[in-house]
Amino acid sequence: MSSLQKIAHVDDDESIRAIAKVALERIGKFTLLSCASGKEALEKIPEFAPDIILLDVMMPGLDGPTTLKQLREKMNLDETAVIFMTAKVQSSEVEYYKSLGAFNVILKPFDAMGLSDQLKNYWVQYNGE
Repeated sequence: MSSLQKIAHVDDDESIRAIAKVALERIGKFTLLSCASGKEALEKIPEFAPDIILLDVMMPGLDGPTTLKQLREKMNLDETAVIFMTAKVQSSEVEYYKSLGAFNVILKPFDAMGLSDQLKNYWVQYNGE
């Protein structure tokens, strides 16, 4: 299993991006690509080639599910764990997001101090360890 190093985070909320940046870069020591929209994600993520994509569900323009669909058309995501982040996490919605190809769903607001460890655990699970 390769180690978790590169994470792409897509969220239209600037304050959430700022919190995730501190959590993932300073605490987790990951290389982070932060995108403010689905459109920006489509432009930058293929070249960045992240291990994990954290994708906000509700964004103006391209929402998370549509962004994921279009990313799959642009690049191979077979070895990339996609994790949706949303405040809506009823079991039927979680199953829907997983049916779209998401590995898991993180509830917002998320625990900034625990986010890096949570993603490390998901990475191990994703790789079947």
